Amino acid sequence: MSSNVKTSTADRVVEIEIHRPEKKNALTGEMYEAMSAAFDRADEDPAVHVIFLHGQADCFTAGNDLADFLSAGRGEGVASPAAGFLAAIRTARKPVVAAVGGVAVGIGTTMLLHFDLVYAAPHSRFQMPFVPLGLAPEGGSSLLLPMLAGYQRAAELLLLGRPFGAEKAMAAGLVNEVIPAERLLAHAREAALAVAALPVESVRITKELLRRPHARALEERMAEELRLFGERLHSPEAKAAMGAFFERKKG
Repeated sequence: MSSNVKTSTADRVVEIEIHRPEKKNALTGEMYEAMSAAFDRADEDPAVHVIFLHGQADCFTAGNDLADFLSAGRGEGVASPAAGFLAAIRTARKPVVAAVGGVAVGIGTTMLLHFDLVYAAPHSRFQMPFVPLGLAPEGGSSLLLPMLAGYQRAAELLLLGRPFGAEKAMAAGLVNEVIPAERLLAHAREAALAVAALPVESVRITKELLRRPHARALEERMAEELRLFGERLHSPEAKAAMGAFFERKKG
């Protein structure tokens, strides 16, 4: 279990906190594995009705820790834990709630496509910078985002890869509601508790019916995205783009 992932259980809700604020909650392989394990345990525990994921009020996650990601050589050491986490949230049978404050970059945005309720603070900044980094979309975003946002809006967000705010995220279907920052975590927690109090089997059936029409297509698309992402990771374009990214950080 990673010290950067904190879990607690109360009132039939498992709360998972991404806790690496000194690195803007950038995700390492160890953190992915800890979150996957927490999701799996919660999904199998009959005493748990809802899973609630959040960072801090001012930071959700900056996405992959690129240094950790690239230090895994060909990327398998980090890509596999990330893929495992995405699979865990894709297949979760219980409702998943998120509170997003501050940055939500890369997988920090794409993971939200699999959540049932997402609340964001007004200052939240979302971004899917895969194309600018010479990579390919992940997390099922090439399938789910056009379904939610429409083709042109999805193309803008994925092709340009620019940051966008909470209101635009809500218009794109990524966010249910924009909540004042000082109320964000409390509001999302209240929503999780409200769902946890509902008839369990009715909730399970409803989520399964909502997800069923595209479940097989999503599984296939995520596998294809993962393959293409791995190929792109070692392409000259990606190496040049990420090299430039690290140079900008140094500057």
